[in-house]
Amino acid sequence: MTTLKQETTAKSVALMTGQECEVKLVPSEQQGIRFHINGQIVEAKVENVVSTEHCTVIGNQSAQVMLIEHFMAACALCKIDSLDVYLSHFEMPILDGASKQWIEIFQEAGITETKSKSYTINEPQYYINGKTHLIVLPSNKLNITYSVNFNHPQLNHRWVSVNDDFQDIIEARTFGYLKDLEMLQQAGYARGVSIENTVGMTEDGFTTTLKSDMEPAKHKILDLLGDFYLTGVNPLELKAEIIAKEAGHAVHVNFAKQIQSKLVEEI
Repeated sequence: MTTLKQETTAKSVALMTGQECEVKLVPSEQQGIRFHINGQIVEAKVENVVSTEHCTVIGNQSAQVMLIEHFMAACALCKIDSLDVYLSHFEMPILDGASKQWIEIFQEAGITETKSKSYTINEPQYYINGKTHLIVLPSNKLNITYSVNFNHPQLNHRWVSVNDDFQDIIEARTFGYLKDLEMLQQAGYARGVSIENTVGMTEDGFTTTLKSDMEPAKHKILDLLGDFYLTGVNPLELKAEIIAKEAGHAVHVNFAKQIQSKLVEEI
């Protein structure tokens, strides 16, 4: 098991509600990542996902936690698999809109030594629905390719690929169309959006300087890592070729449920 060496906290605005929120991260000797909200415990498991409409939400009828994917991706990248997360609000802090600040918080608290694991998948797995594809193939190492097709000159029929250098992925911020922002805010979403935590796509550019080329496409890989980690298997320890095309949280989560029983630890 891998956890933090000491308790720590994180605080920032919530992306969806715009409210200030704080989490306390407590080291644990119990396997699993657990979110504590309103006196209840919600485990970070794919079967506990209750919504993927605007972000990944886990919970039950009386307790839910929103926007966990960036945090879960950070846990995967740091190989943290045992942690208790106490929330003051039902949404995780957005911080930098990516996973970089979560990782910095983990590193400052210290991370216990981890034993490396390796997983394989027994046979190819496919999800194909019109233009949306998600495929996982057995391989001797991890490689992730994500294809996007947004109504934007720099993100139209483009793809990014990563296998061992995840630095650009770590700092890739969440994103959306600037033209949709007012509508979303009127509906009660995206009230914590800023140019620090979100890349806004304009007709021919962006509302902020990108941290790397095709940053929004790289953020899709970050989301995929966070969603796949809900299987209980760290996707960074998986020997597989992962190919996603025009997918999103709903597809990630449904596919994670599909492949969960197919992931096998190498001895």
